[in-house]
Amino acid sequence: EVQLQASGGGLVQAGGSLRLSCTTSGFTFDEYVISWFRQAPGKEREGVSCFSESDGSTLYADSVKGRFTISHDNAKNTVYLQMNSLTPEDTAAYYCAADLIARCDFDHDYYFRGQGTQVTVSS
Repeated sequence: EVQLQASGGGLVQAGGSLRLSCTTSGFTFDEYVISWFRQAPGKEREGVSCFSESDGSTLYADSVKGRFTISHDNAKNTVYLQMNSLTPEDTAAYYCAADLIARCDFDHDYYFRGQGTQVTVSS
């Protein structure tokens, strides 16, 4: 059974940092593209960051470039999202998704999605 579980969210002041974890199981971790998405109330889903083991590429939304960093630990089947210099605009539910696709793609309808973790940034 494929499972993805996001964790690490919480309440932080503007300018602070959080590290999210996406722990996966049930599939061959290094064959999948894994992406982080977020969705705030009343807003559309936004692709935040993506990692592709097959070609070693990463992708970031313009809104988070220079502030967020995606990384992975293949031994733990886990992808991390380090979020620095957080602003209230980063407040959203964050979740991870995975699929067997050739490269990072925020527009793809990912087959596997995990439960989200809430990030709230106070001003």
